[in-house]
Amino acid sequence: MKNVLLILVDHRKDAAVNVQKTLTAWGCLIRTRLGLHQGVQDDCSEHGLIICELVGEKAQLLELQRKLELIKGVKAELVTLKFDD
Repeated sequence: MKNVLLILVDHRKDAAVNVQKTLTAWGCLIRTRLGLHQGVQDDCSEHGLIICELVGEKAQLLELQRKLELIKGVKAELVTLKFDD
């Protein structure tokens, strides 16, 4: 089973600091993290996508999702993938 948290960030320059603080505070749950946005140097997009592979109890993962969604301009969705036995 794999738990993946998809985080969509609008107004990236405004929300990035709080998103980073939240992810750092919950860093022990994050196995893999990938951040994507378009643009380079002075031409960065205001929208970003962060994909995190998570470990831990489901309640902890849902709490991380909830904390991120408290940040203005942030949407988060926890996805659990598993094979049927």
